[in-house]
Amino acid sequence: MTEDESVILSAFEPCSIRKKKDLLVSGKTCKYLYFITTGCLRSFYIDSKGTEHIYQIRMDNSWISDLESFFTQTPSKYNIEALEDTQMLRISFQRLEQLYGEVPKLERYFRILFQKAYINALKRLNANMWETAMDRYNDMLKEHPMMFQRVPLIYIASYLGITPESLSRIRRRG
Repeated sequence: MTEDESVILSAFEPCSIRKKKDLLVSGKTCKYLYFITTGCLRSFYIDSKGTEHIYQIRMDNSWISDLESFFTQTPSKYNIEALEDTQMLRISFQRLEQLYGEVPKLERYFRILFQKAYINALKRLNANMWETAMDRYNDMLKEHPMMFQRVPLIYIASYLGITPESLSRIRRRG
C-alpha cells in the first residue's frame, strides 16, 4: 500500500446501519459522504401530499450523500434509509477538505466523481421528461439488473417516476 493510500484509508471511518434505519433525516444537515462497501440505501423526499419520491438507490461499491446539504452544511430535503444491513466508510466535510491538501490527486478524483453525479442527475431528469416509462425501465434493467433482486418493486416504481401498477404492466409486457 502506498503512503497516499494509507492516508486516504485512515481519513475514512467505518460505520454500519441496519435495514430500515435512517442514515439521514430531512431537516438535518448531511455531515458525511458515504462509500457503501456492502448493502443498499435509498435517498428520497416526501412531497406536500405525503408521497415518497426516490432520488437515488445505491448498492455495493458506490457513493451516497445529499451533496447539496453536505457541501453547503445546510439542512437536507432528503431522507436516506437502509434497504439492507449496510457497511460503509464515511468522511466528514472538514476531513475531506483536509485530505485534499494531504493527497492532491484525490481532489481530481472527487471532482470527476461529482461531475459524473451531476451528469447522471441531468440524464435522469431528461429521461423523466423525454423517455417513456418502458424505456426508463429497460435502461434500468440493463444497467442495474441486481437492483431488481434486492430492491422492493414499490421503490423501483418510485425511482422510475411511475406507479407500482404501471411497473407491473410494463414487467408483464417486457
